[in-house]
Amino acid sequence: MKMADMISANYDLILMLPRFGIPLGFGDKSVKEVCRDSEVDENFFLTVCNIYTFDDYRPDNEEVAAIDSLLVVNHLQASHRYYIDERLPHLQHHLDHIADRVGEQQAAVLKKYFADYCREVRDHVRREERNLKAMLDGMRDGSRTVSEHYQKSHDNIKDKLSDLTQIILKYIPGERLNEEMMELVFDIMQLSRDLEKHAEIEEMLLMPQEDYQLSEREQDVLELVAKGLSSKEIAERLNIAVNTVNTHRKSITRKTGIKSVAGLAVYAMLKK
Repeated sequence: MKMADMISANYDLILMLPRFGIPLGFGDKSVKEVCRDSEVDENFFLTVCNIYTFDDYRPDNEEVAAIDSLLVVNHLQASHRYYIDERLPHLQHHLDHIADRVGEQQAAVLKKYFADYCREVRDHVRREERNLKAMLDGMRDGSRTVSEHYQKSHDNIKDKLSDLTQIILKYIPGERLNEEMMELVFDIMQLSRDLEKHAEIEEMLLMPQEDYQLSEREQDVLELVAKGLSSKEIAERLNIAVNTVNTHRKSITRKTGIKSVAGLAVYAMLKK
């Protein structure tokens, strides 16, 4: 397949190219040729592209074992730099421009909310970097998997982005700023999806599937799904956001390989 055709099929993938060191201007070259020219591991590149493109994609253990963990670590670190050095400053620029044109109280609230969010993202990235360093130390000791050194500990940073979107859509007057506000909302949604896929890459490629254990919160969500409750009802029962419930449901499906409510109900009974 030509690289240009693959990117055209999912425009989100264009954001992946700089993280792999792949420049634009690849003409009619195939994915294989572009990866070869940029000294990129083709199988790893395609695995990441599949994760970003297909919500139900899940590499099997054989595929994961064939990927050098160092490639995954380098990609995750490149993503961290992208979020901290490019995306957050870009959103900050838009938000500051909007805040300067609304009421003083609204501006103060928006700026504080986003400043707190940026601080949380940076703290989260620092924790991940420490985990990745521990993982690399394990690799140098001959460990292939990361289950001894790395456990997922993602905060609800995606939910906070969703909250910011709702605040802008519902409560910030946009008569004079409509275009910029729409651009900001679009950029927030794009970053939110990117962060979700980033978490999936960590989970899928740094942890073997046999180590995919449901978290305590995922167990709670699974039991309520098995009882037939909707995401909204589960959110109310557990006092969490609906987006958080949906994220847990995706994670449960990814870890168990079971998609239907009926199948999850049977799985929940068998695991008791």
